[in-house]
Amino acid sequence: MVLKFCANLSFMFTEKTDNLLERYQLASQAGFKAVEFTFPYQFNVEDVVKAKSAANVDQILINAFPGDLERGELGLAIMSGRQNEFRESLEKTMEYAAALDCKKIHIMAGKKFSGIVDTAMDDVYKDNLEYAAKVFKEKGFVGLIEPISEVVIPHYFMNSVSKALQLVKEINSDSLKLQLDIFHLQLIEGNLTNRIKELLPYIGHIQISQAPTRDSPDSEGEINYRYILKLLEDLGYEGFIGLEYKPTKASADSIGWIKEWGYSL
Repeated sequence: MVLKFCANLSFMFTEKTDNLLERYQLASQAGFKAVEFTFPYQFNVEDVVKAKSAANVDQILINAFPGDLERGELGLAIMSGRQNEFRESLEKTMEYAAALDCKKIHIMAGKKFSGIVDTAMDDVYKDNLEYAAKVFKEKGFVGLIEPISEVVIPHYFMNSVSKALQLVKEINSDSLKLQLDIFHLQLIEGNLTNRIKELLPYIGHIQISQAPTRDSPDSEGEINYRYILKLLEDLGYEGFIGLEYKPTKASADSIGWIKEWGYSL
């Protein structure tokens, strides 16, 4: 099984430009054939498509519209009383995803704000995910939910691998899967080999970076990525692996490990 890698443009090539759209070309020049990133919504969809087409790369993943980032919102899926807003945000997201020919959409849960107790969050979250799975199935997309460590995003609602797995199993749709960032898995609970084996049937996308630094996979840290990538090969993982790391040197110089370890872009 040949592993496939895509550059995360929210993390890579930032040393060259603060313009997300310009990073498409930088990724292409570095040899990438595919990319992912978080939010394109500050740009007109036509401009994003133009940048992608000019770079001749595939778009593997975008995040759903997150709400008001200036207020600290990172997703609307848990927000009581905002279900209609969540549904409208999915329409906006699908407009971008369809134009970019991007099939995978990360649905961010949202944050639990300090001092606010909302016992309905679990039910609202599940209802919204069920709705998203239904709409995505009709439109040909796959929704993803990602457990994110409390260390990285304090108060983020979906911070449990077990809870994410349970939800995906309960909703039981081919249009809702796990997004597994192995960096977050290590920070949340470790036990990588057994967990990856258990989770793989429910995974729609994988991301990697070193822990705890979030540097490139070949840097010093807690995770042996030579072993992890070989494990994914042996288990038959067929999807892309997103390089969601913060290089400590020029991004194009930080990917030498891919060829060195016997892989290619």
